[in-house]
Amino acid sequence: MPESPGGGDADAPPQTTELERPQTDENAAGKTDADPPVLSKNAQKKLAKQQRFEAKKAEKKAAAKEQKRRDVERKRKEWEESLAGVSEEERAKLLESRKTLRKERMEKRSLEKETKRERLTVAREQGQNVVVDLQFSHLMNPNEIHSLVQQVMYCYAVNGRCASPAHLWLTGCDGEMDSALKRIPGFDKWIIEKENRSYIEALCDRKEDLVYLTADSEIVLEELDLKKIYIIGGLVDRNRWKGITLKKAQEQGIQTAKLPIGNFMKMSSSQVLTVNQVVEILLKFLETRDWKTSFFAVIPQRKRCQSDSEGNAEDTVEEEHEQNDGLTASKKKCVEEVPSIS
Repeated sequence: MPESPGGGDADAPPQTTELERPQTDENAAGKTDADPPVLSKNAQKKLAKQQRFEAKKAEKKAAAKEQKRRDVERKRKEWEESLAGVSEEERAKLLESRKTLRKERMEKRSLEKETKRERLTVAREQGQNVVVDLQFSHLMNPNEIHSLVQQVMYCYAVNGRCASPAHLWLTGCDGEMDSALKRIPGFDKWIIEKENRSYIEALCDRKEDLVYLTADSEIVLEELDLKKIYIIGGLVDRNRWKGITLKKAQEQGIQTAKLPIGNFMKMSSSQVLTVNQVVEILLKFLETRDWKTSFFAVIPQRKRCQSDSEGNAEDTVEEEHEQNDGLTASKKKCVEEVPSIS
């Protein structure tokens, strides 16, 4: 997982070059605005790809919204036609049947919410503790913070659906990250530990149980220990900050470990995963006690070498854009099914 930034002499005085000196009126004539920064070819390609994805995403969202509107209108017309073609007695029966069905659906949804609440409450006392370290918000831009917030929402939604969920912690909820989380509808009712303090402060009495999960660790995680508290670094675009979580853990004097991904599959690039992918892997392992099953169920096919992907095609998850749709769906479910705490 992420690494520390490289240096440069921060104390050296800035050097003014000929090109950086103020322009005279003569050479500034006809130039009202500063030239925009020139992007590298790779940056231009990345920007163009992102713009295409955003455009496609917006188009897909609009199409889905229109299709939903059409479906609602079609069902309404079908219902009205079914009522118009029957007697008053049959009409009353249909209306009563529909009312009963709607009541049953509401009762089922209420029961599901209560069951979810009970599972998460039990996990708070008996479940595996998993911490998402959110103290890196100062290293991310607004879009990356938004992406991380979506990942956190996805983590909570997936955890709530598990038969034996973990107990999630969010530590270092401060500044822009705290503001972004509080904008989530119902966030204050989540059955989760929310701390403005760091995990070192919040869990100072259990420092010996803290284990920071980082791909840069030399220690391979073989098993999950209920007595341990596993920490995941909440940082998007980690390639800019290589080794930052390992360095942080070493400076704090806490244990580190990495997931045994290399024992079961070859990655097409680095072994850096998103926060929600790591949480899902841990949840899957808690369910199956099998790392291979957990990795192939969660890690996207695009991140695996071709041989692994072909050999386990039936176990692969959806591709990147489809996974983003899953994040959106889980976001909606997370908001709609927030458990109420009496």
